[in-house]
Amino acid sequence: MGSLKSKQPKAKQPKKRSVRSNKKQQDRPIIEANAAGIDVGAREMYVAIPPDRDAKPVRIFPTFTADLEELADWLVERGITTVAMESTGVYWIPLYQILEDHGIRPCLVNARHMKNVPGRRTDWYECQWLQYLHSCGLLRAAFRPEQEVCAIRGLLRHRHELVQMASQHVQHMQKALTQMNFQIQHVISDINGVTGTAIVDAILAGERDPAVLAKLRHERVAADEATLRKSLEGDWRKEHLFTLRQSRQLYDSYVKMIEDCDKEIAPRLAQMEAKVDVSQKPLPQLSGPSRKRRKKRTGDFRFDVRKQAYPLYGVDVTRIPGLDGLVIPLFSEVGRDLKARFGTSDQFSSWLGLCTDNDKSAGKVLWQGVRKVKNRAGNIFRLAAAALHHSRSPLGRTSFYQYAVNSCWNWG
Repeated sequence: MGSLKSKQPKAKQPKKRSVRSNKKQQDRPIIEANAAGIDVGAREMYVAIPPDRDAKPVRIFPTFTADLEELADWLVERGITTVAMESTGVYWIPLYQILEDHGIRPCLVNARHMKNVPGRRTDWYECQWLQYLHSCGLLRAAFRPEQEVCAIRGLLRHRHELVQMASQHVQHMQKALTQMNFQIQHVISDINGVTGTAIVDAILAGERDPAVLAKLRHERVAADEATLRKSLEGDWRKEHLFTLRQSRQLYDSYVKMIEDCDKEIAPRLAQMEAKVDVSQKPLPQLSGPSRKRRKKRTGDFRFDVRKQAYPLYGVDVTRIPGLDGLVIPLFSEVGRDLKARFGTSDQFSSWLGLCTDNDKSAGKVLWQGVRKVKNRAGNIFRLAAAALHHSRSPLGRTSFYQYAVNSCWNWG
């Protein structure tokens, strides 16, 4: 028999400990030495400045106007020239404007760009974290045009909401007519047209004879008078007539408010600095298919868009198919000085959310697609592209996004 080898337990090897370097991480260079951070809230503003500027570098200010003025004065006294604030609803707008009036450059930051880290989840530490990131140049300011452009943008956004509310009351009128079994929506295309408005007003005035109502038909309506007369026979319920009357009154009131908005917007556009002297280089006359006029709608401007937009851009931007009625909203969202705010047209397209984005790692594309962003200017280009879906023009068969963005970039 062979000798058996005794199994001896192996000696435990000592664990290798990771060698820790005693060297401290190099501090990031201070790019904005006069930077402050503000955590915006509905009731309180948490403000942080560099620790060497004041014995209490973190202060809390209420959101009343007098307190915001005191906040701005305190920042000016401490030598602050730029402030980073997190976008929170619309609470930042009054503070933003007050800081600009005091000569301080505000930096509106997207909350996604400065995620909270453990230990900094309170407002007290959040403002200090904002101040530190902004002083190191790690925060990127959101795009915001000049105050005069922002004033027009506020009016146009309010006007857009009025147009939406007016369209809701049009739907209420159509619902009331349908409940009375009026099939007029299958005969005429628009209840707010000449024929539809005349018939609804006559019904509210007390007219019930379908033959008399059918005589209000406009000559351009495709349906004949007999078909229109049959569609105007219904059930005259008092509750539906009451709903129709109130919906009609509310629609008229919103249309009046939209007209008042246009009267407020037009003078502001005329007072802005023009890029071209209209007396030396007048607006070119329309010719050919461009002279075709479509029917006026509820959301159309009550002033001449071409005459107002031509001095702003220096060229007739309304000649671009699809952008004829959207040049004023586009101006209110992006302004005119695009090259100073955006480096290239590709960066402008990326900000609009109209180009594909690549997520690469180690040379491999992990994700490719269009980012989901809520950009009003990008939606304007999408709406213009949708209007050319059935267009026979060259833009209807090519990439409208790239063409329109490059055109606006060259003119901006």
